[in-house]
Amino acid sequence: MSSTARRLNGEGLLLLLGLAIGWGLNWPVMKIVVAEVPPLTFRGLCLLIGGLGVLTIARQAGLALTLPRERLGQILWLSFFNIIGWNIFATYGVAHLPSGRAALLGYTMPLWCVPLSIWWLGEAMTKRRALALVLGAGGVVALMREQVLHLSQAPLGVFLMVTAAASWAAGTVLLKRWQIPLNTVALTGWMMLLGGVPMLIAAYFVDGMPAALPSASALWGLAYNVVVGFMFGYWAWNKLVLLVPVSVSSLSSLITPLVGVLAGAVVLHESPGWPEAIAAALILGAVAVINAKRGA
Repeated sequence: MSSTARRLNGEGLLLLLGLAIGWGLNWPVMKIVVAEVPPLTFRGLCLLIGGLGVLTIARQAGLALTLPRERLGQILWLSFFNIIGWNIFATYGVAHLPSGRAALLGYTMPLWCVPLSIWWLGEAMTKRRALALVLGAGGVVALMREQVLHLSQAPLGVFLMVTAAASWAAGTVLLKRWQIPLNTVALTGWMMLLGGVPMLIAAYFVDGMPAALPSASALWGLAYNVVVGFMFGYWAWNKLVLLVPVSVSSLSSLITPLVGVLAGAVVLHESPGWPEAIAAALILGAVAVINAKRGA
């Protein structure tokens, strides 16, 4: 396991950049796929194929795949919060909301993560972290602007996305707290597989079999989710969480909804404007403050 640094180093910044682009672009892609593929079937397939793919990579690299038996219960809980809870609630949530709005609600995760990290991990709420949290929250509010007025029109979607964010936050803090003695690649693969199998079983009863073969765009979206959203994304996120304090990784992740909003504008023709510019300044300010060189 990597020792915990107080801010993102070069490796962490590269992981953050990859996540921001990969996961940010995935929000409009998800919207396209769930229009044709039932939600549980979609995410279950992504997790199963992605999990097997990650474990194959780990095996080819000669990494240990054996799960520590005494930590199996903890790994199941990590899979429940990070994989099952997040994916089920987020996938159904994005089906009820515009992709950009869903991304913003999903990335209220740091607002849950920071207090949980103080409670469960004993991380200190320093002035720097408090300032970064205020800036990040301000950026999310600015991005949502008058969309807040429309959230009451889709209360189910809002509930699902906020629940997804809380589930992801709990899983993130527990991953940091438990420090599972297994390499990050294998741990990521097992978490995805342990979450994907029950989701596919549930999909058989809830979603049923697809009525027709999805379009080429939906199939490409499915492939993007497997390779970028899941295989790369989950590995990079787990690695990032283990590199730095939870407050640093979670607040830094706020760059992702910026990419999500911009991607929604390009792919789904949503219209960003000056509030997005203000949000970008606030969120980038939060990332800069939390990763400044002086000790947090």
